[in-house]
Amino acid sequence: MMSIKVPARICFFGDHQDYLGLPVIAGSINRFITLNAVPLNEKKFHLQLLDINRSRTISLDVLPDKVNNGDYLMAALVLLRQKGLSFDQGFHITISGNIPVNAGLSSSSALTVAWIRFLQAIQEKNSDVDDATIGHWAYQTEVDFFKSPGGLMDQYTIAQQGLLFIHSNSGKTERLSGGFESLVVAESGLAKHTLDVLKNARNYQEQAISEVCLKVPGFNIQRSMLSDYENYKNFVSKPLQKHWYAAIHNYDITKKAKILLNSDMPSPTALGGLMNDHQSILRDCIQNTPLPMTKMMNGALQAGALGAKTIGSGGGGCMVAITNANHKEHVINAFLKNGAKAAYEVQLTYPKK
Repeated sequence: MMSIKVPARICFFGDHQDYLGLPVIAGSINRFITLNAVPLNEKKFHLQLLDINRSRTISLDVLPDKVNNGDYLMAALVLLRQKGLSFDQGFHITISGNIPVNAGLSSSSALTVAWIRFLQAIQEKNSDVDDATIGHWAYQTEVDFFKSPGGLMDQYTIAQQGLLFIHSNSGKTERLSGGFESLVVAESGLAKHTLDVLKNARNYQEQAISEVCLKVPGFNIQRSMLSDYENYKNFVSKPLQKHWYAAIHNYDITKKAKILLNSDMPSPTALGGLMNDHQSILRDCIQNTPLPMTKMMNGALQAGALGAKTIGSGGGGCMVAITNANHKEHVINAFLKNGAKAAYEVQLTYPKK
């Protein structure tokens, strides 16, 4: 039996920045999707998605010309066949995991990365494919293939693992040497509205930047500084002011977080402060945080969390809190007391050496 295990991911800094070509800081965590496969004497993939009690059979004789929107399993097959991979051997495949679905921890991207790792591993001439390529293939599957509004953070982080500073404009990644003393994830129980939040946040930020570029032809958001917010805010129309603020200030927060996380012993208090600043922008400018989640995070902060934020596109889903070992259980209990569906400690995962 072939077994493939792929982690979830958390974006710590830079939410709603990667599609602007700006960097993000994200890390893989110890929540997993596991794919197990056994060969079959049929030219088919029989899949069982155990957690949602669904099954599916994919014939390998002829792949469809058109793929239904969001069908990442079929999209990956079509994409990889275009890249020269072949699929002649059938398999019985079971997929399960403990990543909450539609909650901001990238369960769908974890499934896509696991699926692509499997499809690459079963090639008769199995040449080595590095983790960066796997991540890029997953990004092409989920975003490029369907012309979706997302960025590349999810796929690149899950495929490469560790704590990464990702240059979204180039796809280059840097491993950060620091980390967090303790991390708590809380599931709000509220469904996310990923595509709507992503589309609005992206469109409004891009419009704000375009308005500045009309007045300042040489302006480039990727070379922007904090002072640019005040210098150019009068060039931005009133409905887009908050998104202009978000674009400039979230980038500045991410750069400051990188400096901290590239030190051997980053200050948890300083990291928590930056996370809270980031969350304030996500709540007030991007407007991705429902009131019940704000209440949950405020409860965690009052219980000793140093910082807390929503994870992923927002509108629902999960939250993460930075804390220390002494306050970890208090923070977990505070999330639960204030309405979270579940709360638990997580750790960063790292690639095998």
